[in-house]
Amino acid sequence: MNDSFFRKIESKTGVPMEEVFALANAIQYADFSDERQVRKIVKKVGKLANKDVPPHLEDELVRSIISSGSSFNMNDIQKMLGN
Repeated sequence: MNDSFFRKIESKTGVPMEEVFALANAIQYADFSDERQVRKIVKKVGKLANKDVPPHLEDELVRSIISSGSSFNMNDIQKMLGN
């Protein structure tokens, strides 16, 4: 992909592509049975989405992700955040 495509995405979302790529990399190699890793990812997604994730919702997301394990995908977090 070319740089202008990524610049357009950055200007529309306000999220630097480096952060998006870092998150994608973290998700790709994450151990979704490790609560600490899952919490870090949930917090990062909330931050990138500019959404406040209250502790009770974070706990619910973490439990759901850990219980689903490898079947987890980004749409799960987006649905739970109400996007």
